[in-house]
Amino acid sequence: MRTAPYFLDTYPRSRRPEYSRQKGEFKTTVVIVGGGLTGCACAAAFATAGVRCVLLEAGRIGTGATAASAGLLRQDFDASFQATVSRHGLRAARHLWQAIRRASLDFASAARRFGIRADLAPQDLLVFTRDGAAAGKRLAREYQTRREAGLDVSWLNARALMREAAVAGDGALRIKGDAFDPYRACIGLAAAAAARGAIIHERTTVRRVRPGRKSVEVRTESGAITGESVIIATGGPIDDLRALRRHFRPHQTYALVSQPLPAGVRRLVGRHDAALRDSAAPPHLLRWMKDDRLLFAGADQDPVPARALDKTLVQRANQLMYELSTLYPAISGLQPEWAWPLVHYGSPDGLPVIGPHRNFPRHLFALGHGRHGAGVAWLAARLLLREFTGDPAKGDDLFGFSRIL
Repeated sequence: MRTAPYFLDTYPRSRRPEYSRQKGEFKTTVVIVGGGLTGCACAAAFATAGVRCVLLEAGRIGTGATAASAGLLRQDFDASFQATVSRHGLRAARHLWQAIRRASLDFASAARRFGIRADLAPQDLLVFTRDGAAAGKRLAREYQTRREAGLDVSWLNARALMREAAVAGDGALRIKGDAFDPYRACIGLAAAAAARGAIIHERTTVRRVRPGRKSVEVRTESGAITGESVIIATGGPIDDLRALRRHFRPHQTYALVSQPLPAGVRRLVGRHDAALRDSAAPPHLLRWMKDDRLLFAGADQDPVPARALDKTLVQRANQLMYELSTLYPAISGLQPEWAWPLVHYGSPDGLPVIGPHRNFPRHLFALGHGRHGAGVAWLAARLLLREFTGDPAKGDDLFGFSRIL
């Protein structure tokens, strides 16, 4: 079993891009911290708009949480719309959900416009439950609330769910979306940004961020960059922003990619044209891959120490294969060929936080991505560009810290 993320491990090493380390003193307009999908989307959006920017990545571009993700571009949030309505009101909840749908559609359009080859293909998401009649009624109420709000969602009853996905459940929401290769998308966005004038540095750890009256200084291990603003696009707060950690809880999740399914098994596991997400706590996510493989993720826990991670990974991979076999008994005995861990961060209300913070001048943030999919990356890029240029759209503030403070 290989323990590197599937999307990274299957990309030829000879074709992986390399960018230099940052050294010395430099001035620019915007400094972007984080070279995952969100950071590279910000770099591409800002550079396309003619804003000078420098992107700093502590490791290699796209090799962290991006390459370890499931590669889904879903047109909603991985959260309860009902709960969001209860907490923030119907108008705010509707705006948040409509914004992520537009961002997901725009992300796909931008990838095509930039000429990024990331195996983008339609793959809707079925959010289902098999936890009994009460859970089925709760999911049906979630569907009804979304429909009454005018959101794009459809309902599958138990019979339709069995016909569509070969899952014995109590019903499912069908959300439109796409599947893609997140690593290829990330390096494609980085290349698009660089072609438009962005400067990208890898293996450059940010040690300190200090705002001033007219500028902000971002100090690294081997130099410093001065800009008008800094964007923190790292998913969770960096070490220099410890005061924000209380808002974002880390979760360690695990993912695997199976051996190719034999022909006899493939006939027993549904149509393979929609990803699956169950209502368990923590949830499981299944995505169909090319070459008749499947990706299965879940088994969340608090982050474990690095010294225990290898042993824990084996245990969790075995646990996931067992849990997968309860969903599809026909795959019992199938082995994982890849398995890897992933840390993601969630906010207090389960939604991403994008925008400025009153206690951090000249900072813009894109944090708490959770399991929401790649649409959040483009949502953050467009929203932060509007904020930086002083032209925010109505409702942009709903994504900011004021929502959770």
